[in-house]
Amino acid sequence: MRKPQQRDLNDLSRSLTALDMDATLIAVVEMSQSSWLVAGIVPSVERQPLKKLTTDERALLGLLQRWRREAESRGAQITRIAVAFEAGHDGLWLARWLRAHGIEAHVIHAASVAVSRQHRRAKTDRLDTELLKRAFLGWLRGEREHCNMVAVPTLAEEDAKRPSRERENLVGEQTRLVNRLKAAFVRLGIRGFNPKLKAAVERLDALRTPEGEPIPPNMLAELKRDMERQRIVKQQIAQIERTRLDRLADAAAEGPNAMVRLLARVIGIGVETADMLVREVLSRNMRDRRAVARYAGLTGSPDESGAKRREKGLARSGNARVRRGMIQLAWRFLMFQKDSALAQWFRGRTESAHGTRKTMIVALARKLLIALWRLVREGVVPDGVALRPVQ
Repeated sequence: MRKPQQRDLNDLSRSLTALDMDATLIAVVEMSQSSWLVAGIVPSVERQPLKKLTTDERALLGLLQRWRREAESRGAQITRIAVAFEAGHDGLWLARWLRAHGIEAHVIHAASVAVSRQHRRAKTDRLDTELLKRAFLGWLRGEREHCNMVAVPTLAEEDAKRPSRERENLVGEQTRLVNRLKAAFVRLGIRGFNPKLKAAVERLDALRTPEGEPIPPNMLAELKRDMERQRIVKQQIAQIERTRLDRLADAAAEGPNAMVRLLARVIGIGVETADMLVREVLSRNMRDRRAVARYAGLTGSPDESGAKRREKGLARSGNARVRRGMIQLAWRFLMFQKDSALAQWFRGRTESAHGTRKTMIVALARKLLIALWRLVREGVVPDGVALRPVQ
């Protein structure tokens, strides 16, 4: 496989552009669903303006332009307008819209902003804008760990994640419906009936309780409605899977589509898992393997102070879908890739200590994710991993 061309990496923990305070208009936005509070740092203007706006992107753009004219009227030459706000309800689309209008927009990862550890601290929108300004200024100066920025995906990249996420929600809904149906039959004393069968609805009228009575009418109507919902959900899941396969077959064999096809060749990885991994993590422009593991939340969270040394478990600070999927894939990988170096490493670490299997499966999931990242990025097949033939 041809090694992909290396792209310029963006370190989201600090800015790589030198900051000129005399030529940069800086603004932060504290967002809510009803209003936006905009705080600015305007060159040549002593005061730091604060303005409350309605949730209107054009009003925000007009405010930035007005502040720019005010700075230029006092002799400043504004060459850069930098705006930041926390990720949330309005975060990503607004960043894309501002960038399309020539504004440098950044989306702050809310959990990366340090806050006061006081038990009861004052919290208002005005105080939050001051906190965001301090964090954003440190980031613009190139200082690490003031805050982290969220990678803003394109609209096409966001849309590509929808089938996998919708299918996950539908599978969860299907499980809830089936469990509710089974619980209803247990309450009636009816056991051994499978509500997932195609002919389950037709067989309801013939079912009898242990007392020999038919299912009560209200319960019968409820069961039929739940079975109808379960049938619709099942059809929607099948439709999503068919559409994904059709699009994958018709799409050009490049970019994320090539990654999905390559991952699907690994025995034990299906198209659904391959598509989820590529869209959620593997197609992102990660700096190194450590960043890949951190994004999935598969790294540890040590607690060390003085002589105290303990591990608090997984950080869980990354993408929960990737973390759940990789742990499930790690167990499946042990079944389908028994001769691989990773599977042999796992067996070697756990064969004499069976109580560590659940702990070590997380380590295997982390190693496996990094190996798959190298596979789709550099074409390096993990040692001993069997691939399906090219179709």
